[in-house]
Amino acid sequence: MFETNTYIQRRNRLKSLVKSGILLFFGNNESPANYPANAYSPFRQDSSFIYFFGIHRDGLVGMIDIDNNTETIFGDDIDIEDIVWYGGVDSVEQLAKSVGITNTAPMATLASTCEQAIKQSRTIHFLPPYRHDTMIQIFDLLNIHPKEQRSKASLELINAVVALRSAKDSEEIEAIEKACHVGYLMHTTAMKLIKPGVTERYVAGQVDGIARSYAQGVSFATIFSQHGEIMHGAPSNATLQDGRLVLCDAGCELDDYCSDNTRTMPVNGKFTQHQLEIYSIVEACHDYVLEVAKPGVRYFDVHMGMCKLMTDRLKELGLMKGDTEEAVRAGAHAMFLPHGLGHMMGMDVHDMEGLGQIHVGFDKETRPILDQFGTNCLRMGRRLEKGFVLTDEPGIYFIPDLIDNWKASNHCAEYLNFDLLESYKDFGGIRIEDDILITDDGCRFLGKERIPYHPKDVEDYMAANRM
Repeated sequence: MFETNTYIQRRNRLKSLVKSGILLFFGNNESPANYPANAYSPFRQDSSFIYFFGIHRDGLVGMIDIDNNTETIFGDDIDIEDIVWYGGVDSVEQLAKSVGITNTAPMATLASTCEQAIKQSRTIHFLPPYRHDTMIQIFDLLNIHPKEQRSKASLELINAVVALRSAKDSEEIEAIEKACHVGYLMHTTAMKLIKPGVTERYVAGQVDGIARSYAQGVSFATIFSQHGEIMHGAPSNATLQDGRLVLCDAGCELDDYCSDNTRTMPVNGKFTQHQLEIYSIVEACHDYVLEVAKPGVRYFDVHMGMCKLMTDRLKELGLMKGDTEEAVRAGAHAMFLPHGLGHMMGMDVHDMEGLGQIHVGFDKETRPILDQFGTNCLRMGRRLEKGFVLTDEPGIYFIPDLIDNWKASNHCAEYLNFDLLESYKDFGGIRIEDDILITDDGCRFLGKERIPYHPKDVEDYMAANRM
């Protein structure tokens, strides 16, 4: 939690952007795992609620009445039975005062407040809900069916929230740096444990344990798999095999801000020449971003420039052919890279994605290309600004089903060597991902320690620290 004035200033800036009406921010409730008393732990508050109100308590709603210049937290204090089980906590009034709000009210009064506003034909702004209990609450308060709520969410409020949350201030950057430190511990722990014979699930469990020991927990479900060609490969009971690569995509959440890194490592601690040929291309694409990303540059252009570099290098190996510009324009590179270069990051690992990616990662100048495989998965294309935090995560994947599908349909055959691709079907995939901050005139890594990613550094670290 930041200083009280931070939240006061954020709400004031929000009011200056939206200008009129009532703003409703729904905090999260506990989420039962398999029965009401057994909730997922730890509790996670809604990110926008935290951003403007800073309170980590379930069952709250924040209201900002711009026209009457009032701010209210609606919620109920816990009773003695809850205190017996969970201990005493601050009252709603105390929590509100800690973030500069003097008005509180029981949750039961929220319905009449909304009813009166509706009768007065006042505009009530809310963000797109993503939890079904919140959808029911909106239905009860505003009589908007859950199927219509995302379309009827306030675009004016969405744009204002995106404008405020996109560029991180010094407090936020410091919080992300702390999360990146734990991310370093997570990935170097994996490097120490990886060896033939241990299971994917065991290593991933130890990685997750680091996040729970030093932070609030993981920022997303850890990806750890020898099948790196599967974008979201969950850890299994498979044992790590000598000669294979294993991909670890993991991050933590600390003080409400996230880290997100990916490393790809040789199970036996030594890359083969075959693996190095592909790894070096991903490494070059990763470092290309560090050279060109800066304020004023469209991340769409960074992505496409990286795709051209990847295509040139794959042509050198004989996996691609033809004119590079035409191949990338046709989307042939998506055979190897079916996702975008990166995404915004902050309080959410895919920051604000619930507000709609077109609002977060794009703008009036740069719109997503939805009709081309691969490019349609680009989450970030807008012009970069100082303070943006985003991921740099190129990869090369050999997906057997995709190879077969494109070969059967002759898709992009003028740019792909399908005969050679057959020999790569058991290769897996490689991704290198880091979190970067856009600075005054360029960008830099976030995190004081660099998780090894250059091949020799990976091999040296694994050799010196293997457990």
